[in-house]
Formats: sequence, structure tokens, C-alpha cells
Amino acid sequence: TLRPPRRCGAQLPPGLLGLLRESGGAQVHPPVQAGPQLGLPGPGDPGRRLAARPALPPRGHPSAAPRPQPRGLWFRPGPEPWGGGKNRSFPELVALSGPPAAPLDGEIPAASHGPSLARPALGRVPGWGPALVTGPREGFLRGGTLPLKGCHRGLLPSSPQDSRLYLVFPHDSSALSSSFHQLQLFDQDSSNVVSRFLQDPYSTTFGGFSRVTNFFRGALQPHPEGASPDLPPPPEDEPEPGFEVISCVELGPRPAVERAPPVTEEDWSRHVGPEGRLQQVPALKARIFSGGLSPGLRREAWKFLLGYLSWEGSAEEHKAHVRKKTDEYFRMKLQWKSVSPEQERRNSLLHGYRSLIERDVSRTDRTNKFYEGPQNPGLGLLSDILLTYCMYHFDLGYVQGMSDLLSPILYVIQNEVDAFWCFCGFMELVHGNFEESQETMKRQLGQLLLLLRVLDPPLCDFLDSQDSGSLCFCFRWLLIWFKREFPFPDVLRLWEVLWTGLPGPNLHLLVACAILDMERDTLMLSGFGSNEILKHINELTMKLSVEDVLTRAEALYRQLTACPELPHNVQEVLGLVPPAEPCSPSPSVSPLPLSPTRAPPAPPPPADTAAQPDSSLEILPEEEEEEEGANS
Repeated sequence: TLRPPRRCGAQLPPGLLGLLRESGGAQVHPPVQAGPQLGLPGPGDPGRRLAARPALPPRGHPSAAPRPQPRGLWFRPGPEPWGGGKNRSFPELVALSGPPAAPLDGEIPAASHGPSLARPALGRVPGWGPALVTGPREGFLRGGTLPLKGCHRGLLPSSPQDSRLYLVFPHDSSALSSSFHQLQLFDQDSSNVVSRFLQDPYSTTFGGFSRVTNFFRGALQPHPEGASPDLPPPPEDEPEPGFEVISCVELGPRPAVERAPPVTEEDWSRHVGPEGRLQQVPALKARIFSGGLSPGLRREAWKFLLGYLSWEGSAEEHKAHVRKKTDEYFRMKLQWKSVSPEQERRNSLLHGYRSLIERDVSRTDRTNKFYEGPQNPGLGLLSDILLTYCMYHFDLGYVQGMSDLLSPILYVIQNEVDAFWCFCGFMELVHGNFEESQETMKRQLGQLLLLLRVLDPPLCDFLDSQDSGSLCFCFRWLLIWFKREFPFPDVLRLWEVLWTGLPGPNLHLLVACAILDMERDTLMLSGFGSNEILKHINELTMKLSVEDVLTRAEALYRQLTACPELPHNVQEVLGLVPPAEPCSPSPSVSPLPLSPTRAPPAPPPPADTAAQPDSSLEILPEEEEEEEGANS
């Protein structure tokens, strides 16, 4: 039963009154005039008042101005609409039908029933203005405050500041996190946003801003004809250094690419000039890139591709270089060969390297005839070369996976010294992959994601939706350059093409994009989750055709380079423009890091080296200083 307030002249709002009449579910009673028989203040009786603001003159005072009455609907205690219940009484709640006609300034009369009066509280509901909430003795005809509180506990949450207050419009604490999730402001889980912000506030902040920009652009661009003419044009973007919006890049059609036949010994001999110098080297590298090398030519050509022999050197210069490198190799090999077992027991680093190398070598390409069998001499050569590399590169030493890179080189070169120096040349390209910080691997995965977002945004969105947007399943591809993804002969063809450095320094990233492009329909149409995606990628081992992958990778490169609006950071990854210098001294926090085949720039030497203190000075005790002074 809905009743209007027991106040003089208070009426139901017309809108609510019409709604109640149409619904037919409520009885509207006429207003009841207040009077002394109800214990309510009349026109001449000010009664008890609550001073919400500085008190105004009481009613009837000559200086008192007429005050507007608040509009509203006050539920009068009446019959229980919920029906019977065991000794249960639910007092009717108080609600406002709309904003008051005027602010409730001055004193607000509070109804009271009886000598013991409650202390009313003045609260404010958003959009409704002030509301008067009465205390325990405010004339509930049935029940009391306890049933009222019970209803509130089940329907309304309590205020975190004051447990006595109930929130009619509570703040949704999950709305902000839901907004972040819908906007996809962060590539990874947003739980570590604070830690990433503390580590690198610049990249984290502007990276989130760029995603907000992409979100609104994507929401507005599909319907430009339906946009309101009153909307201002979007401001021209001036991105911070290192950040660039990569949305809505229109790529042209993918060109057709055909691979050339491999370079033969006859083709190679045409490029050999007087004194054994190679001529027209760029054209020769382009032929190797487009077709690879014939198996009989690899033993000689790989020494040039891996930097062991110079492209410009003569035959005599090459012989002298080989003699020099042979002596250097055996000097380094003698360093660990001369260590006795007793010494090695006290050298935990060397002992750890030897144990790890022996364990990895024993399971490297054992199905290949060059390494099969328990007493195969090729296994001993692998171990000796890897241990010697620990003497050559003390800082890096040996890391698991290096044996996979050395095995094909030793198989082709079949010479211990030449294979070692060719392996060193290969490690100059990929040594960052094996660093403990893994910054190079993180950088390459970021560059791979950058290329994939330009080439295939729907695939990126699908991987993001399946918690695979970080492309961690491509980690092994980039670490050892697809060594375990292709059959052994195909790995030889793939590596010699990548070693040419054509058409850019990061062709191996386009190879990864090509594999994902070949498998995109299987991944997206099958509805794979993160586990199924990882399983499917692992099952591609030995099932890929290197010629198909290289053809698609070259087509992707041509498609990207033909785009006139290719973002600048994508051009840097492809090697079309020189990489920008990082704006911070640490290359790990640079949003656009250098290519993995390029070393970071060395810091400039200090201007005044003489003023620097000598770190090798030793501070002697005072007694020793006095003894030295006496001896002098």
C-alpha cells in the first residue's frame, strides 16, 4: 500500500501517480493532513527540528519566509505485502520519487511518536538530494529497526566508511578492472601492472595510452558516415619517441615469389677472379638467398658466409689466416686439456661446463649417421669444440642449445679447427639468445609480435583471446633458428639463406610469421585454447617444407615493403631504416630495441679519465704504512 507523506500539502508527483494507476498494483490514498492527534508538527508547532545548515527563523516568525516542501513518496507502515511469516514484520521502506523542488535548507521537522525521541540523521543520495533517515523510535507501527536493518543487509551494501550507513547506489569496484579488461590496455595479465609501472613507468604509461587511442579509433572509423557533424575532428597524433600507432595499416596484395635453383660449383667458379678473389659478391649472395647452395659447395661457401674467410681476400691470404687461426685454436684447447682431474674437482665452473656438454652432446642428432653409435668420433669433436669455446668466450661459456647449432656446422665442414671458427661466427649472430638476462629473446618476441600485428591483426586478436599473445610458443624457433622444426637437410638450406643477411637482418622473424600464416586457419577455425595451440605448434616438428616457408617469408617481406604507410618501427625491424638510438641508457627498457644481429652502441668514454680514481689501489693499515715510511 503506497501512501503519500503525512505532511501538509504534499502530493504524489504526476508521473509516479500515473505510473501507479496504470500498473494497478498499488492503492493510492489521499494525503492526510498533519495534526496534533498524530503527533506530527502542524503549521504553528515547530516541534523538534534538525539543523542541517545555519538555523532559519522558526515558522510563524515575522522574518520567516515561506519554505518549499520536498516532493517525495514516504511509505507508511502498513500491511505486510510479503504475506505471512513466523513472527516476521517488515517495515515499509522510505524512498524518494524524484529530486526535491528546492534544496532542503534550514531546519527539517522530524516526526516523533512518544516522549523518547530518536535522533534523525540527514543523508544525501546521488541524484535525489538530502534525505531524512529516522532512528529507532520513529513510529514504526509494525516491527522496528531490526527488521529494517535485516532488509537492508540483504538488499543494500554497507558503507565502508560507516557501517551504520547503507549505500543505495554502491560503487562497483569491479567496473574499473572490467574496463581495463575490455580495453585490453596491457599485453599481459594486469595483475603485475604496478610492478611494471615501477620498473619502467615511461613505457608502461604510454603503451597504455596508445592502446586507448587504438580502441577509440577502431570504434569510430567503421562508421564514418554515421558520425555526428558536431564531433570535432580527431587530433593529429604526435606520439612520444619510441611509440607509434600501428592500426589500420592497409597492405597491398601479396606478390608471388618463385625460388631459384641452388648455386652449383660452376656458378661459384664464375665469381672467382684472379688470385682466388671472389668477384660480384652482392650478386653471389643474392643467388644464395634465392636458391641456397648445392651440398658439394657448402664446405667452402659456409666459411665465407660465417665470416671465417674474407670475401675480399685472396687464396694466399686465406691460407695464412687459416694457419694463424689453427695455432690460436690449439692454444685455447690446451688450456682446458692441461687441467688435471684434481684441479678440475676444485674448479666448479669448468666441471659444470664439462658435465653439461657431455649430457647434451650424448643426445644431439644421434639419428644422423655422422653422430650415431656409442663410440662415434664426431661426439668427441663436438665436446672438444664446445669446451674450447668456453675458453674463447669466458663470459658466456656453454649454454644448453649450443650443441644444436654446432652439429650441422661440424657435419658440413668436417674439420675441427674450421668448424670451431665457423661456429664462433654463428655465435656472433645469436650469442644474445643465450644470455642469462634473456633481453635479446624478449626483444625478438616483441619484434615478431609487431610484424604479426601488421600482417594479420585477426590472428593476433585470436592469440590474445587465448592467452597466447606473448608468442612464447615461438621461443624455441628463435633460440636455435628452427633447428628442431625442419629435417636436417632443410636446416642446412634454411641457415645458409639466413646467413646471407638478405633481404634484411631479421629474416628469421619473417620465417616465423610465414609458419604462423600457414597455420592460421587451423589455429583459428579449430577453436584451440592456449594448451592446444602449444601442442599444435610442437607437433609441426619435421612436418614443414623449408622451400614453402622461405617462399612465403619472402612474399611477406615484399608485401610489407610495398606498403607506403609502413610504420617506422616496422621499417626498423625489416632493416629499411637505421634503428633509432634508445632514449634510456638501458637497452632492455627501450620500447623499440635494436635488432638481435646488431650490438648496442658502446657508451662514450669519459671526458677526463685522469681524474677517475684507481680501483686497484689498496688501503693499507696504519701499522703497515708506518713500517713502509721507516723503510723508506
